[in-house]
Amino acid sequence: MTSAVSGTLATLLCFLALTAAAPRAFAQQPTVQPAGAIKPDEKITEIKIGYLRAYAPRLTLSLLDAPPRDEGVAGANVAIGDNNTTGKFIKQKFSLDVTEIKPEADAVQAFNALIAKGERYVLADLSAKQLLSIADIARDKGVLIFNVGATDDRLREEDCRINVFHIAPTRSMLADALAQYLMVKKWPNWVLLYGSHDEDRLYADALRRAAARFGGQIVAEKEFKDTGTARRTDTGATQIQQQISVFTQDLPEHDVLLVADESEVFGTYVPYRSWMPRLVAGTAGLVASSWHPASEQWGGIQMQNRFLKTAGRRMMSKDMSAWTAVRAVGEATTRTNGDDPKKISDYVRSDDFSVAAFKGQKLTFRKWNLQLRQPILLGDAKSVVSTSPQEGYLHQVSELDTLGIDQPETKCVLR
Repeated sequence: MTSAVSGTLATLLCFLALTAAAPRAFAQQPTVQPAGAIKPDEKITEIKIGYLRAYAPRLTLSLLDAPPRDEGVAGANVAIGDNNTTGKFIKQKFSLDVTEIKPEADAVQAFNALIAKGERYVLADLSAKQLLSIADIARDKGVLIFNVGATDDRLREEDCRINVFHIAPTRSMLADALAQYLMVKKWPNWVLLYGSHDEDRLYADALRRAAARFGGQIVAEKEFKDTGTARRTDTGATQIQQQISVFTQDLPEHDVLLVADESEVFGTYVPYRSWMPRLVAGTAGLVASSWHPASEQWGGIQMQNRFLKTAGRRMMSKDMSAWTAVRAVGEATTRTNGDDPKKISDYVRSDDFSVAAFKGQKLTFRKWNLQLRQPILLGDAKSVVSTSPQEGYLHQVSELDTLGIDQPETKCVLR
C-alpha cells in the first residue's frame, strides 16, 4: 500500500514538473511563418495607383445599356487584388485611389490632388480635352498615365505624349475590326448612318477610313439630326418605327447599315425598323469592342466568374481596360523589382514587356504611339460573333497592327 502511494506521488510530482517547464520549452521553438508571408521588420514597397474619372449619370436609349455606377473602377479593383496576390511574395502592396469629376470639369486640380498623395501611376477615364490638360503636367512630374476611356485617334497621333499609355482601343481599331469581318463575309456594300454630335462624326470618319482601307463601298450616307425629341412616351414605339422606316426609305441597294451613334440618339432603334431588311453594325447590332460580357475563350470564363464574384455583375469593356492597365503596372513593377516610373515606362515600351488579358495572345504596346495592341471582339447583345484581326489579314510585324493606325501612317512624335 505504501509502495503504491509512493508511486502515485512520484507520478504526480513528475507531471507538475513537466507542466511548469512547458512554457520555457515552447518559448525555445522558432516561430513558423506562413509560406510567402512578409515578416514584420521587412520593408514593404507601397505602389499607389490613382483613378481619375469623368462621371455623370447618362441616359441611354435602352435601360439595359445604362452603364454600371462602378464601370471601370470595378475592373481596376479586381486587378489590385491580383497584383497584391503576387506582391505579398516580393514585398509590394498596391492600392487604388479613385477621384471623380464632372464630364466637362477642369481635370487639373483633381489630378494635382491625386499626385500630391503619392500616386505616380494614374488611370484616366476622361475626355480627350481633359486628358490633354493633364498630360504635360504629368510628364513634368514623372507620372505615367494609362488611358482607359478615350478612343480618340488624335491622342495617339498628333497629340501623343511619351508618358501616356493607351489601353482603350481607338475608333480606327474598332472600325477596322468591323470592316475586316464584313469583307470576310463578302458584305462589301454599306450605307453609313451617323449622328450629329462630334463623337458620332469621328466614328463615321473611322468607318470611312476602314472602307477605303479594306475595300468596302459606302454607297450612301445620311445624318440623323438630334432634335431632342422625347421618345419614352406611350406612343414612342410606334413613332420610332415609323421614323426609322422613313429615314431609311430612299437608300440604294446595300448589304449592311453602318451606324455611328456614340451619343445614343437613334442607333439602338435601327435594327428591325429599317425600310429594307438589312444587317446593322457599328454602334448598334454587331458592335466592335475590347471586351464582351459573354467572352469565355482563352480562359475568359475564369476571369468572368472571378469578376462576377467580386463586383456582382458582368465585366464590361471599360472594366477590362482598367484591369489591364493595373495589371500592366503590376507586371512592370514585378519585373523591374521596384517603383521607379522611369524604369516602369522603359520596361513597358521594351520588347520584354507583355500582359495577358484573356484574348488568346499576349498584348504589347506599339512603340510609335504607345497604343496597346489587342484583338477586338465583335458581338451582339448575347454573344461574341467573331474576333478580329480576321484570318488572312497579314502584317510583317504583328497581325494586330492591321487594326488602327500602322507605323508608316503615324503622325505621332512622342515628346
